[in-house]
Amino acid sequence: QVQLEESGGGLVQAGGSLRLSCAASGRTFRSYTMGWFRQAPGKEREFVATSSWSGGSTYYADSVKGRFTISRANAKNMVYLQMNSLTPGDTAVYYCAAGNNHPEYDYWGQGTQVTVAS
Repeated sequence: QVQLEESGGGLVQAGGSLRLSCAASGRTFRSYTMGWFRQAPGKEREFVATSSWSGGSTYYADSVKGRFTISRANAKNMVYLQMNSLTPGDTAVYYCAAGNNHPEYDYWGQGTQVTVAS
């Protein structure tokens, strides 16, 4: 069982940066694949980024490739999403998720709001 809590969202101007954090509970955190997803108003939730259990393998949605970076600190039970060159199109609620393998995720956080102003 893993519990996830996101933080770090907020309001930022276009072109700015934010770093989202996801704190995980549970001794087995380091064995999970971790992902970030987002859901914009009126749209379905979409995949953003994923990291293997070791952090050695990462994968990104085309829309964020080159701008976002997922990382994790297993010793701290943390996963991060560094977001640079933000655009209004990145405005969404961002969710952290954990699972055995991408794209199957079993545990989800409550989400953190990111708003990018033009």
